[in-house]
Amino acid sequence: MKEYEILIVTINPCGGEGHAKKKIIEAECESPEAYVRANAPYPVMDSVKTATGDTLMITGDGKGSMVRYTFTEL
Repeated sequence: MKEYEILIVTINPCGGEGHAKKKIIEAECESPEAYVRANAPYPVMDSVKTATGDTLMITGDGKGSMVRYTFTEL
């Protein structure tokens, strides 16, 4: 298992990005995909590698509520 620092950004349709709730946690998991499958409230909408090599996964309900996960390997 790998250890990650995970930035979790929760965005609701009323507040948008400006009022997003942010938290940082550390977690040990097989992969970012495995962590999101086990913990995300919504299905995965997109998954990309950032320019810095982090994994960004976006989940959402299709109605404006989203949770964005950025995984940085420790």
